[in-house]
Amino acid sequence: MSDLLATPPEGEGPGETVASRFAFYQQAGGILTPVITTVFAFFIGGLVVLLITHKNPLSTYKAIFNGTGLNWFFPWISHADRINAAYNLQSTLLLTTPLILTGLAVAFAFRAGLFNIGGQGQYAAGSIVAVWIASSFAGMSGLPHILLAMLLGALAGGAVAGIAGLLRATAGSHEVITTIMLNWIIFWLAGYLFGQQGPLQTSRERSLTQSNDIAQNTHLHVFWGNPILQGLHVGFFVAIAALVVYWLILNRTTLGYEIRAVAYNPEAARYAGISVGRCYFLAMAISGMFAGLAGVIDVLGWKFVLSVDDVQGQAGAGAVGFLGIAVALLGRNSAVGIFFAALLFGALLNGTSDRHLDPTIFPPTLAENLTLLIQGLVLLFIGADVLVVYLWRARRKLVPWKLRGPAA
Repeated sequence: MSDLLATPPEGEGPGETVASRFAFYQQAGGILTPVITTVFAFFIGGLVVLLITHKNPLSTYKAIFNGTGLNWFFPWISHADRINAAYNLQSTLLLTTPLILTGLAVAFAFRAGLFNIGGQGQYAAGSIVAVWIASSFAGMSGLPHILLAMLLGALAGGAVAGIAGLLRATAGSHEVITTIMLNWIIFWLAGYLFGQQGPLQTSRERSLTQSNDIAQNTHLHVFWGNPILQGLHVGFFVAIAALVVYWLILNRTTLGYEIRAVAYNPEAARYAGISVGRCYFLAMAISGMFAGLAGVIDVLGWKFVLSVDDVQGQAGAGAVGFLGIAVALLGRNSAVGIFFAALLFGALLNGTSDRHLDPTIFPPTLAENLTLLIQGLVLLFIGADVLVVYLWRARRKLVPWKLRGPAA
């Protein structure tokens, strides 16, 4: 059975499924390809800055970097600048936290040969359940209340993704189509729940299409920074723990072995006695739980209330659930890679905000477009993995037959 996970021989290339080919590309590219991809994306972005705005790309990137707060780690930063850098770094890590979880939501499904494009809907499902639970049960003490919201919110995301997994396992429905459809079902469900006369509409002001505020004792503890200015909360450690859980499930459990086996070759896995349908369902359900947990953490950590616009306005490509796709791809579906990819995208989102960019350095109105440009370039150049493998396998054609000897 271990042969299911063996690397294809050099002359045969990767297996037949998307996941097996991607795993082969990972072995060929190593860590070098994502680094080159990122550097090249920033290089092209700098050329665009120079040609379109006639601004200095190096000055622009320096301002963006300082806005991320990552300069806090530099020992030569002065006390006043260090305070500002700490505040910026807290904001960056706040954005990084849900990106880690939505990146895991995409990566875990991909390890089973599935493409979970419904992270945003699963994130929204977790947010809806979290705000409902956290704004109810007023007599419950803080920690049990938080844990209940986290558990039920994660299960809500898992249930939404599990539907797509079940349809794939039983009817063969493609998960890309079903997860997209489920996204819109959740978006419009939020419109019903928090809209006019909706069952979860706030009781404070009936003209507002939003939920009640969550209970004060369900706010996640801020361990770094000022809670009034929204410092970094303990949800960051929950995301780090999720990375560990992700690694343990895939590498230290029978379920993880079966999921990877199904990804490489479903027919061979079925012949070996593995329930392929069960793996599809569990992989999608666990993926949805990661995304649902991201929604819970954002509600309990800094949003504290949820409106129709919050949910339906997150249908765009820049939303946290869709950015999870980029995080997983750039992070190569590994726990460490997902962490650094999420940190990169979180830093980009925070560093290019209007408050960080001086108009003399870069037009703040174009900051969001610059972020989307770099994100798009990173995704585009991830295809360099395929190019690396193609050149490696084509090297034999470039070498004359006589030089390779009769054994060729």
